[in-house]
Amino acid sequence: MPLFLIAASLVRGVNRYRVASLLAFACAVLVIGAALFSLTQHVSFGIGIYWAVTTATTVGYGDVTPHNTIGRVIAIAVMLGTIPVVGAVFALVAGASAMNRMRRLLGMDRILPPDNYTLIYGSHPVLSRVLAELERSGQRVVLVAAARPPDLGDEHHFIAGDPSDESVVRASHPERADRALIACESDADTLVVAVSVRALASDLEVYALTQSPSVARALADLGVTHTLATDELIGHTLAKSLEAPQSGDVLLALVESDAYRMVETEVGADLAGQQLSAVRGRAGGLILGVYQNGRVALGVTSDPVLAAGDRLIQVQRAS
Repeated sequence: MPLFLIAASLVRGVNRYRVASLLAFACAVLVIGAALFSLTQHVSFGIGIYWAVTTATTVGYGDVTPHNTIGRVIAIAVMLGTIPVVGAVFALVAGASAMNRMRRLLGMDRILPPDNYTLIYGSHPVLSRVLAELERSGQRVVLVAAARPPDLGDEHHFIAGDPSDESVVRASHPERADRALIACESDADTLVVAVSVRALASDLEVYALTQSPSVARALADLGVTHTLATDELIGHTLAKSLEAPQSGDVLLALVESDAYRMVETEVGADLAGQQLSAVRGRAGGLILGVYQNGRVALGVTSDPVLAAGDRLIQVQRAS
């Protein structure tokens, strides 16, 4: 793979030089041919340019033609000097386009968006669903994984490599991203990636998918506060479904429907000091709870008092 990357870079550089050189040569032949044609056929230089272009492009209207031997020799020189050159330029451009497409498919194209993108590290099976949801919401994604998933859209960027390799993480430029999701198949890789991301972008909002609560606590010590332990989530969901058979359907309804979306809104001065139950009766949408002091309160066992900076978790109609 590194040899292919080096070769592709060299070919791209040589192609740019060749295209510019061939275009310059073709333009020179056109101008010189037009000048010689105008002198030998006693026409204006503008008509000479017109004749040279129609000759070089094989249009050949026939309204302007050479009337002597020297004019025919000039026409032959123009055709032999421009038609193959223009064909070579188109071939080089098509080859460069195919090369860029191949580089992107193989994850070798490291040209990333300047900002406002979501970084995803890993190849967890759940990512296919995550990518589909992000694509539907119009968010730009940069995926870092060992292999490109077949359902990754062309509008997203892909970096091939081991996410636990610090050099690969560095190439993804986490300092330019809006957020990052770590979803490796191994909890050990998740911890390694979290350390690398935190070292390169200490202020980045990082989410992590883990298999156990103990790893989630370790990630919290690294500054990754948004963690989801799949074993814990599935266990609690199944337990609640046994208690209330429709509770699982309620969770799916909250995340699957396109008719509404879940949002977080910051508590302002107008709501600060009020209890959650009072705000629920007046705020738009369905308020599920409030995030304060690093925890989510649903307002079931207690009625928390809102403070400025808390975040209300709401379900709102999609616009």
